[in-house]
Amino acid sequence: MKDCLFCKIVNGEIPSNKAFEDQKLVVFHDISPVAPVHVLIVPKKHLKSLNEVGPEDADLIAHVFKVAAQVAAELGVSENGYRVVNNCGKDGGQTVDHLHFHLLGGRYLDWPPG
Repeated sequence: MKDCLFCKIVNGEIPSNKAFEDQKLVVFHDISPVAPVHVLIVPKKHLKSLNEVGPEDADLIAHVFKVAAQVAAELGVSENGYRVVNNCGKDGGQTVDHLHFHLLGGRYLDWPPG
């Protein structure tokens, strides 16, 4: 999508502080972190939200969580724990209409989140 912020980051039109990249995903540090470790896991395929994920995307979603565990280990939060969050839709707190997951760690994360 030409006006999508995350598509522009994926395509290199907007710079980001990348923690990981492969053929399916880009993982970059959030510009407004809410935890010592706060990265966004963004599929390169544009899907507006989790509501658009279909059976054909099963491998992509599995890959998201495999990479999340890998990046958590690389960023030093896997031993004490971390959280992976997807906000879906306005009431779910989604602010960018491109499927993405937040990986948060580096401190105790309260529950419920808000």
